[in-house]
Amino acid sequence: MGISPGKILLATDGSEDAAVATLAAIDLARRSGSELHVVHAFEFVPPREYMSVALRLHSPFASRERGQRMLEEGVELIEEAGGKVSGAHLLMGSPVDCILGCAEEMGAGLIVVGSRGLGGVKRLLMGSVSEGVMHNSHCPVLIVRPGNDASSWPPARVLIADDSSEDALRAGELGAKIGGLLGAEALMVQVYPRLLETSRGRSEEEARIVEEVLRDAEAALRERARKLEKILGRRPEARLVIDEGSDGIDGIAMTVLEVAQETVEPTLVAVGSRGLGAVRRARLGSVSTKIARAHTGSVLILPRSRGARTGADTEQARRRDTVHHA
Repeated sequence: MGISPGKILLATDGSEDAAVATLAAIDLARRSGSELHVVHAFEFVPPREYMSVALRLHSPFASRERGQRMLEEGVELIEEAGGKVSGAHLLMGSPVDCILGCAEEMGAGLIVVGSRGLGGVKRLLMGSVSEGVMHNSHCPVLIVRPGNDASSWPPARVLIADDSSEDALRAGELGAKIGGLLGAEALMVQVYPRLLETSRGRSEEEARIVEEVLRDAEAALRERARKLEKILGRRPEARLVIDEGSDGIDGIAMTVLEVAQETVEPTLVAVGSRGLGAVRRARLGSVSTKIARAHTGSVLILPRSRGARTGADTEQARRRDTVHHA
């Protein structure tokens, strides 16, 4: 999808969450002029000899028939809502692999999925497909959650979680694009570590250094927000917020979610799949996962671009070292 119309791939399974995702995909396709494609993936697991006769009566053909009906129902729902389907795809295999393969083959610019279902029978397993798609997709993924009422889509506000990286800026650009299409307000947020805040009281010199670091960070954040003004149609609000939770990724995700929940209006959180201040590469990406799992609204995830500089780790480490050695 990028900043220009492209192709949107909607993954459907007939669940409540998939129905809300369908409405979101229709809305975005109509507003952006993008093609809308639908995919339904089904799995056939050959029964073992000891299974009941009823289970052994199931066949790949019967599974395909059920999948075809579900796909047709999804297409019908789109057309009844005034949408146009450019392509319908029925695939047998792992839902994650099928969705990602279909997206790559058709050159999708955005994958839209519900936050649960897509093959999960029990709540314990639900969400595994949407997370699998999120973690492995090479294009942006919009995870749509029904919320507490029917007004969960369209969002009235887009919250862009920033970490000074190129990937976060790309997430901000697409979030601003969607916000502009929907007429939503936008807020760009960057979380800074509590260490900077607690360093204020150590000495006047450290307090001065912290103020300087935060002033520079706020100026840089405002500049990044300014770059989104033309895309959004107005300049997003820029805000530095202190990590109020535990240090590291848990606190960052918690802080972003707290900002998202400041208003009762539905909020779309846009975040890169990497970065957001995690110092060690082994821990990167889990902030977006935590946000996708816990946010009550929809989440837009951008995959990390190949060869992109994260930027945030180096910058935040420099700030901590500056305060620590002062």
